[in-house]
Amino acid sequence: MLTKLKVNTTKHTQMLDITDKVQKAVSDSGVKDGICTVFIPHTTAAVTINENADPDVVRDFTTEIDKIVPWEDGYYHFEGNSAAHLKSSMIGFSEQIIIDEGRLVLGTWQGIYFCEYDGPRNRKVYVMVMGE
Repeated sequence: MLTKLKVNTTKHTQMLDITDKVQKAVSDSGVKDGICTVFIPHTTAAVTINENADPDVVRDFTTEIDKIVPWEDGYYHFEGNSAAHLKSSMIGFSEQIIIDEGRLVLGTWQGIYFCEYDGPRNRKVYVMVMGE
């Protein structure tokens, strides 16, 4: 079952916890055991799994990735958003999560994050749920 989620970002660089939306897609599918794939169809956004208990982790993550790939660094891409393309490729465009008894298998502190690197924008997230 394929579900299309809408994500609206409000900042240039932002991480939004989409765990509940993805879990709802899994629950709505009726799949009890299987695999959930989360895919981001954008070249300046990404998805990752990280701690969702302490908001300082998100702040640290975005601060450090901005240091690793600064917004301006003599890039050649004419649109001026090369840093966003680089960050998205580094983090990745998809994640797979096991489904067990209708629930996403995530660690105690783990959440699924949509990562915006060229916002604010209206974005899509595809969630494919497969199994029995």
